[in-house]
Amino acid sequence: MSTRETVILVPGLLCDAVVWEHQTAALSEHYDVIIPALTQQDSMAAMAEHVLSLAPERFAIAGHSMGARVALEVWRQAPGRVTRLALLDTGVHPASAEELPKRQAMLDISAGQGMTALADIWLPPMVKPGLLESDTVLRAQLYAMVERMTPAIHRQQITALVNRPDAAPLLPQIACPVLIGVGELDRWSPPDQHEPMAAAIPNARMVVFEGAGHMAPMETPDAVSAALVEWIAIAVGG
Repeated sequence: MSTRETVILVPGLLCDAVVWEHQTAALSEHYDVIIPALTQQDSMAAMAEHVLSLAPERFAIAGHSMGARVALEVWRQAPGRVTRLALLDTGVHPASAEELPKRQAMLDISAGQGMTALADIWLPPMVKPGLLESDTVLRAQLYAMVERMTPAIHRQQITALVNRPDAAPLLPQIACPVLIGVGELDRWSPPDQHEPMAAAIPNARMVVFEGAGHMAPMETPDAVSAALVEWIAIAVGG
């Protein structure tokens, strides 16, 4: 059995381990890294239960986008097991009335036209403007990741998102070290959405990833990895 600390990296909507590829490489020399697949559940609670089923007794957890909401739900279900928490490019509010038709429009595209057609519409606002045109390698990685998913997985994950709980009341209760990270150019969950989150958590540090959009772990991988390395090195109580 490993005696190394475990860090769980939770992917977001339509993402898999590739979104954390750089961070996995940066952390795995000194930590055990687990990346759960959230492709079989349709609620935040069930996703968190799945993550906990894979986890050791104590662990650090970082989530990106939807994955950060899952990480918060993991903390809610088992706060005594979480040593550190990192929340990247995310939010804590429940779904708004304005959000629901936008989500449904995306579901209609994946169901009716397929995952590549969805990627054509969904991906451009998720990254720095113009990045998909200028970085063909990143474009190929992002498209392949979306295309590995299915319309059924998309619907399950959207169901979880639109029924997500309000997580704001949890924030003042979190006593472990917390990293709040966000891409400077994130148009889906912008920096000003993260500032009150960081202010509400007693031991939070906020980092803005310069030049990144919503897919910060892939867009500015060095900056995100450096922030996570610093975060996981913070001493915590036993």
